[in-house]
Amino acid sequence: MSERGGVVGRVAGSGRPAPPLVAVLGASGFVGSAVVRRLLGEDVRLRLVSRGGVDAPAGVEVRALDLTAPGAVASAVAGADVVLPLVLFNGADGWRVAEGEGASAAERVNVGIVRAVVDACGDGQVVVFPGSTSQVGPRAGERVDGSEPDFPDTPYDRQKQAAERVVLGAAGVRGISLRLPTVFGPGPKDRGVVSAMARRALAGEPLTVWGEGSALRDLVFVDDVADAFAAAVAHADRLAGRHWLLGSGRGVRVAAPFAAAAEAVARRTGAPAAPVVSVPVPAHATEMDLRGLVADPGAFHAVTGWRARVGWVDGLARTVEALTVGHPYFPSGEPLSF
Repeated sequence: MSERGGVVGRVAGSGRPAPPLVAVLGASGFVGSAVVRRLLGEDVRLRLVSRGGVDAPAGVEVRALDLTAPGAVASAVAGADVVLPLVLFNGADGWRVAEGEGASAAERVNVGIVRAVVDACGDGQVVVFPGSTSQVGPRAGERVDGSEPDFPDTPYDRQKQAAERVVLGAAGVRGISLRLPTVFGPGPKDRGVVSAMARRALAGEPLTVWGEGSALRDLVFVDDVADAFAAAVAHADRLAGRHWLLGSGRGVRVAAPFAAAAEAVARRTGAPAAPVVSVPVPAHATEMDLRGLVADPGAFHAVTGWRARVGWVDGLARTVEALTVGHPYFPSGEPLSF
């Protein structure tokens, strides 16, 4: 196995001939596309599943499926040694799951598809689910290590908890949950506050911070998250049956990457840096929005050797570079220098 925790020729303990078949559901998404990049070139067969299909090298199986359709999930995972259900519905606006009808629509994807995956799997198949560190809820301390009881208080976190329980409680399935912190970086469907603020800075718009922006966030670059999924597959036997925290173990005040994004874009464009301004906390903010959360990944590191290798400053630079390629300032996609 490589130093990065690469996938070996067979899934550990599966007893099946190499190479294993890995089905990536949501292969065109933010995390899914990074995981696909990571697994290409490893000694695995890939089946990439998404609603609209994806571009892939020759020899890689691609399936365009609506996974909410009857029978679609069973077809998508049939014969797979490993299933990575990386499909996410995060609200109609792509930002957060709302209460009421919006939560019901999201639950059909975020929980329903995972339940269908587990129902279709068995015989020791590995299912690696993307949970969330915020599932602990606001009762936990600012720094968590995975031993805390969960008291989720938002629709998103409750759905993550429900889906995680399905994966970890399934008989005949080697279920693993990797609880993700704030994931950021470039991608075909980049999302999250870091990319949103970088886009605002590129447009010359003010970057808005709720209150003083003093809450701590644990920022992990999307490529490091992809490495973690590869490591989880390679160490499935030792990881199965519980959740594991991913994180850098270091907190960053929310205001810091906002200011850094404005400065990075200014260096990239030569234009004045967009202002970073404090705005009142909106009424729809949750307690989890306003409190700090930093994850200790020590348990996962002890099993797999994984650690977050890309610092948030370097990751932010890569994100800004990706966002500015093709922009009128940089039609040639010249490299970003810091």
